[in-house]
Amino acid sequence: MATQCVTKVELTVSCENLLDKDIGSKSDPLCVLLMNTTGSQWYEVGRTEKVQNCLAPKFAKKFIIDYYFEIVQKLKFGIYDIDNKTVDLSDDDFLGELECTLGQVVSSRKHTRPLVLKNNRPAGRGTITVSHLQRCLLFIAEFECINSKKQQKKKGYKNSGVVSVKLCQVVKEYTFLDYIMGGCQINFTVGIDFTGSNGDPKSPQSLHYISPQGVNEYLSAIWSVGMVIQDYDSDKMFPAFGFGAQIPPTWQVSHEFPLNFNPANPFCAGIEGVVEAYRVCLPQVKLYGPTNFSPIINHVARFAMQATQQKTASQYFVLLIITDGVITDLDQTRSAIVNASRLPMSIIIIGVGGADFTAMEFLDGDDGRLRAPTGETAARDIVQFVPFRQFQNAPREALAQSVLAELPGQVVSYFSIHKLKPPHDPESQPSAPSASAL
Repeated sequence: MATQCVTKVELTVSCENLLDKDIGSKSDPLCVLLMNTTGSQWYEVGRTEKVQNCLAPKFAKKFIIDYYFEIVQKLKFGIYDIDNKTVDLSDDDFLGELECTLGQVVSSRKHTRPLVLKNNRPAGRGTITVSHLQRCLLFIAEFECINSKKQQKKKGYKNSGVVSVKLCQVVKEYTFLDYIMGGCQINFTVGIDFTGSNGDPKSPQSLHYISPQGVNEYLSAIWSVGMVIQDYDSDKMFPAFGFGAQIPPTWQVSHEFPLNFNPANPFCAGIEGVVEAYRVCLPQVKLYGPTNFSPIINHVARFAMQATQQKTASQYFVLLIITDGVITDLDQTRSAIVNASRLPMSIIIIGVGGADFTAMEFLDGDDGRLRAPTGETAARDIVQFVPFRQFQNAPREALAQSVLAELPGQVVSYFSIHKLKPPHDPESQPSAPSASAL
């Protein structure tokens, strides 16, 4: 069952070199924060205080926002020179604005810090705090267990036993945001099904047919997932591959060909680059078959394996496979997934069209750990499958929310199992203003 990754993020805003709109004094700036999560409508989150006569304000009021990894949360910081007491900002001087996403803010690492709640730990009838337990780092600590009823009835009662703590280790549990803000990069790769069962791309009945509006289910899936993921990759260069087609010039069937036909550099610049590579590639290949997943899974797994040589949680790999049909190399794919489950890697499968996707649901492993044909069990559940048809009439962001909801937990589980820390400790990063560029 997918659970949303929700964390409260605190944003502090400061500005430099603002325009001076006032005569005889400096501007009196205020910052208003707007958010957009639907793609069309902005709503106001809140406002800072007004700072009198200042062109480089550091606003005291902070914005506290619920952060969702699987949603593109667009932010707009607007700065106004306030010269009256009305709430309406249309009669105030506009000084400038900054648009970004919350994902970009948190992945910039140096600009934000998640809110953390720290609690004491109750133990039985007494209370043992972390500070008490930490004494065990120096010597054995002992704590009496007191039964209040016996204490009241018996005059000579001392205790009901003594708890001796011989060893105490304080282990920090990092969150998904800790890893992202600590410098972990999410490496995104796309794999597209070019098998013959998709139909002739020139026919409106084909799943690869691009409508006059410039869309099909493959493109919709790439945009939906990619727009979320791209904020967590600093260089925004994404490898994109196809499988199941005959490719020029030899017209041999390939299950791992770069969409740009450049094996030495399969990277596309941004999600727009992936979309463009797909559009250019489509008329140049011959759709064929079979539907083999294992080559492209193993391809990404090789890079994930290289990342395990690093001693920090610096890289995690996400493979998006978009397919129309029943998988052909099921046993090989099971083995590839079980192998990948021991690596910093997750796999998202989106099924397009109306085929029977029972095998995909089996790979998802929600009903139990996936096993390889040899009997080896997956170390983690790393596959998330959804059929695109469930989201045809849903808002555009609904698909991404569904397929990405489990990813933060998968990232945390891998790095926790291997006791890997973020490359940079997020607690030591300065909580600098998130909109300092205004």
